[in-house]
This record gives sequence, C-alpha cells and structure tokens, in this order.
Amino acid sequence: MPNDPPLNRRSDAVNLLRGSRVRLESLYATSMASRWQLSFEQFLAALEPGVVKRFADHPARPSDVEDYLQTLHLDDLVLAAACMGGSDRAWGHFVGTYRGYLRAAAGAISKSGRSGTDAEELADSLFAELFGLIDGQRGQASLFRYFHGRSSLKTWLRTVLAQRYIDRIRRSRRWESLEGEDGERESVRAAQSAPVAPRDPHRDGYLHRFVLALHDGLAGLAPEDRQRLELYYAREKTLAEIGRLLGEHESSASRHLESARRELRAKVEQCLRTGCHGNAASPPMPPLSEPEIALCFQYAAEDSPVDFRELFPEKPVAKTKAGREELP
Repeated sequence: MPNDPPLNRRSDAVNLLRGSRVRLESLYATSMASRWQLSFEQFLAALEPGVVKRFADHPARPSDVEDYLQTLHLDDLVLAAACMGGSDRAWGHFVGTYRGYLRAAAGAISKSGRSGTDAEELADSLFAELFGLIDGQRGQASLFRYFHGRSSLKTWLRTVLAQRYIDRIRRSRRWESLEGEDGERESVRAAQSAPVAPRDPHRDGYLHRFVLALHDGLAGLAPEDRQRLELYYAREKTLAEIGRLLGEHESSASRHLESARRELRAKVEQCLRTGCHGNAASPPMPPLSEPEIALCFQYAAEDSPVDFRELFPEKPVAKTKAGREELP
C-alpha cells in the first residue's frame, strides 16, 4: 500500500518489539489473553501492526516502544484479536457486551433512538463487518484488523459507526443527484462495484479542522490553565513537579489539570460544532455534526497530529540559587 512505511523501518520497529520478550510475556499475562485462547504468538501479532503504524514516520527507540505499550488498552486489544482469530468464546462475550452499546450509540448518532429501525440497521450491519463475512462465510476481512488498542474498544466502535453513518448520508446525496439516462442511478452502480477503502478520504480534513479548533480552544483558556497544559504536555513535567512549580499539592495539580482538559475539550467541540473561530485570522468554516466531531477527536488520537512543543514554544527556564526551576 502507498502509505506503508519503508520495509527497513517496519523491521526495526518489529525487532524492537520482539526484543523485549520478558516485558511482552508480562503484558500477555496481565491482559489475560489466554482466557480467549489467544496464544502468545497471536498476541504478538496483534501488537505489531500498531507499532509499525505508530513509528511509520520516524525511527523508534526502545523507550519509545515501551511508552507506546503503556498507553494501549490491552484488554480490548486481546478481545478484538481473539474475535478476529475465530474464538467463539470471545465473540460471544463481544456480542453480549457490545450489542446493546452499539445500538444505543447508533441511536445517538442517527438521532433515532436505540430502538429505531435506522439505529438497529446501522449497528447490526457493523457486526457483519466485524465478523468478517464474505459471501456469507467467515474470512480474514474482519474490521477488527484496524483496531490497534490506541483507544478503548467502545470509542473505536462509536467512531466506526459515525463514519458509516456519514458515508451513508454522502451516498444517499450522490444517489439523489446523479441518475443515468436509462433511469438507473449511476452512482448506485459505482458504489456497489467500488472496493471499500479502509481509510476515510476525509480524514486529513477532519484532522486539519481539529488542529484549528485546538488552537482556538487554547486561546480561550485562562492563562493559568494554558500554563498547566504547557507544563504537562509540552514540557513533560510530572504532576508532582507541576505542583511544586505552582505551589500546590500534587492532588490539586491533578484536579486542576483535569478541569483544564475538560474545558479545552468543550471549547474545541463548540468550535467544531459552530464553525466559528475566536481568532480573526481563521475564517469561519462549515459546522460539523456530532458524528463528524467524534471522528475529529478519534483521528487526532490515532494519528497524533499535534506537536505540543509547537503549540507552546519552549521558553528559557529560570533557576533559583538552590538550582530549582522557576516559571518564566
């Protein structure tokens, strides 16, 4: 595929992953993958695509791979891998746990309620893709192969539902506007014959909108909240270090940081929802729907397009006589 990383870089990332055998065995035991009859080799195979994708644009160091592994939702990843591998026990657990959630999420996305026909169709159609049905038979085309554990399974499923719903709306609009001379809609034939692309063609646009909204949201925060986010994300300070710098207890630093995150998310969502920007240099843009907003956040989480060091350019850090840092 054109977006695949160079082969040597893929090999380097996989070699680093496989080189930490003791750590991997610990993660395998922690994830309790064996309850789904998922072997260690299958567990490792489930980790590799995410590692390759994460380090597609730059070489990885052992510490980078370790940091990546610590962020994964391992329980969800092993469940998805076991479902894709054909474990009836895992699939039964997935259906029992997520069918109701999918219908509720589909109802919220389509605004038809969880018991509405549209919601049931949207949710249930996803099960065939997750199961990997091809001509009524199970194959290796399960949609689970695109889940790498970077987000929770619930968040990922809701994002896929949102994408499917938006795709359905786009197709219906094309069908209404294009019709062949013989009365058969040409776009219907094209949609039926075209292969399903795993990558959303609008993904880059959503990421661009997210970054613009993030800049706008940060500009609207109180200075002390921006400072907390800068210390944590751009300067990679621990909560204890932030507390010392700001003269507060570590628990207070954690609470205030979480409050700043919530406020920033609300401002980003509002900016995407209305299309308006507080920054005069950013022209108004078309408002996004709730499913599209969900896609913006999910794609941002998966692709990590935001470099917080660019959002908060590094400033010189003053030192006290005792050698302690002071805020600039």
